[in-house]
Amino acid sequence: MSSQLEPTIFVIFGGGDLTWRKLIPSLFDLNQDREAFQHFEIIIIDIVALDDKSLCNHLHKGVVKFSKNKVNLENWNNFSKHIHYLQGDFQQLKTYKSLSLKCKNFEDARESKFNYIFYMATPPSLFEIIPAYLKKSGLSQDKQRSRLVVEKPIGHDLDSAKKLNLILLECFDESQIFRIDHYLGKETVQNILAFRFANPFFEPIWDRRYVNYVTITVAEEVGVEHRGVYYEHAGALRDMIQNHLMQLLCLVAMEPMGSFDANEIRSKKVDVIHAIRPITHAMVHAHVIRGQYNEGWIEGKKVPGYREEHGVSPHSETETFVAMKLLIDNWRWQDVPFYLRTGKRLTQSYSEIAIHFKSVPHQLFPPEATLDWHPANLIIAIQPNEEIILRFQAKHPGPDMHLKNVEMQFNYEKAFDTKSPEAYETLLWDVIKNDPTLFMRQDQVEASWQLFMPILEMWAESPPSDFPNYAAGTMGPEPSNWLLAQQGHCWPLSSQSKK
Repeated sequence: MSSQLEPTIFVIFGGGDLTWRKLIPSLFDLNQDREAFQHFEIIIIDIVALDDKSLCNHLHKGVVKFSKNKVNLENWNNFSKHIHYLQGDFQQLKTYKSLSLKCKNFEDARESKFNYIFYMATPPSLFEIIPAYLKKSGLSQDKQRSRLVVEKPIGHDLDSAKKLNLILLECFDESQIFRIDHYLGKETVQNILAFRFANPFFEPIWDRRYVNYVTITVAEEVGVEHRGVYYEHAGALRDMIQNHLMQLLCLVAMEPMGSFDANEIRSKKVDVIHAIRPITHAMVHAHVIRGQYNEGWIEGKKVPGYREEHGVSPHSETETFVAMKLLIDNWRWQDVPFYLRTGKRLTQSYSEIAIHFKSVPHQLFPPEATLDWHPANLIIAIQPNEEIILRFQAKHPGPDMHLKNVEMQFNYEKAFDTKSPEAYETLLWDVIKNDPTLFMRQDQVEASWQLFMPILEMWAESPPSDFPNYAAGTMGPEPSNWLLAQQGHCWPLSSQSKK
């Protein structure tokens, strides 16, 4: 790759919260950190009446708050002169004709072609509309230069996901479509591949011979906040399990690649989903636990229950917690349970993957030496701290043989003396470079929905009778512990202390 990227026009549909908190701060950081990202223009399209100066004043506050770089007047002015506003209705062809003209003016002024990146930072209801107008206006026709970025959710179920994908593929080629999942932009998540396949002492034990079970937890201390209306139609399974946690599972479970080719990596992830044992309607009750938080206490402050949140029905049957057991039917993972858990208003916010290894086949130490015995495990901590922790047994100093659980720890920030880039910064950089490795392909999205449809169908037929069933500030409903206890397993305690 050349040191300088081709000029890029970054078109953002929607000037709302995502643009203010994530997209513009990430583009600002890219501009500050990487010399290759210097020749660019940003066009923000929305329906409200606004001029460039008012827009930049608003965006400046978001950059000051969320950028990892120090924001002074000089570097902000150098960046913000590339930001332009276009007022228009997303459902009117004239908006796209104005956009096309604006893009052509930039190209004429520079006397060179630009790459176009179209980012839909809009409600999902517009995901089917905007691509069609981009096609009508001719903005999507150059497969090498035009790219479309789609935020989750990709559909609400299998049928809607297929419908959306069909519309996207009528307007853009699959190679032009970047379905974004911000979890894949986190450095720790990307490092799973390096950790597994670049270290010969881990990959040989990464299978059913040595691994007892795997747990993946994405816990949130916050409630639904201002997203009550959206969350009522989504729930924890659609909002988190179907995309974020499945991405983590695929990276942990996938087979080695023959190369670092983007399509090969994505194909290996799809293979994992296809190998997961289907959960039939009859199996849902035994394999999946759902919950909804009630009022409770978090950090000494009383918080309301889900049904008291803004935009939520007082009789809501939407789940805010899901725990499930999945089995992967292949040679590497046969009969190794993968337990997934996510929820809102839990004890603390953290995301971790834990690989729980089997116990030694013969316990040769006397009972008094092993009172503190725990099988070895490996923790891949994704947030708030980015680190990898190996827990194992060692002898405690002293005259007697007494074993104690100890840790070896690798922390990203300490090891590399730098902060990891924000997930959106990494992913936007990959879109600019036209690298789809960390983005979901059509078949992966649809395979994931196919897996979870029996659960959603069963829940629709059998509304919960015990909601709300866990207090805010706890780690979810008690049956989520029983799900593991049946096989002598348990959820690990978080490795990450609260700051």
